[in-house]
Amino acid sequence: MSFPCQAGAICSCSFGAAPSALMVLPVNRVMTAMPVANIMDNKPFLNILPFGVCTSMANPMVAAATAAALGVLTPMPCIPNTVAPWIPAQPMVLVGSMPIVDNGAMLTCLWGGMITVSFAGQVTVMD
Repeated sequence: MSFPCQAGAICSCSFGAAPSALMVLPVNRVMTAMPVANIMDNKPFLNILPFGVCTSMANPMVAAATAAALGVLTPMPCIPNTVAPWIPAQPMVLVGSMPIVDNGAMLTCLWGGMITVSFAGQVTVMD
């Protein structure tokens, strides 16, 4: 089942050490309990917060620290580098005239990480 992501959805990065919350501003004027995200909610430090430490050798800080440690992988603080929009799983469902971000959407980081939604922030309630 697909759930639209809202502010506070939990995301994870394939090279990050910790999960992070998705920040969504109420600019699209579509709300559930919180603002709903669309594919343009991809800005580092505004929408995408750091994932603890990064282990990608494509990240220049990790590569430099690993070289200084004589080849021993040395994680460094995560600095998300997301420049492309989210890849939507449901491209026909729109919020603010853009496809929504749901629990199947993916976002690429220039350091090689794939950011996915672990928890969309919504649940199904059975009566």
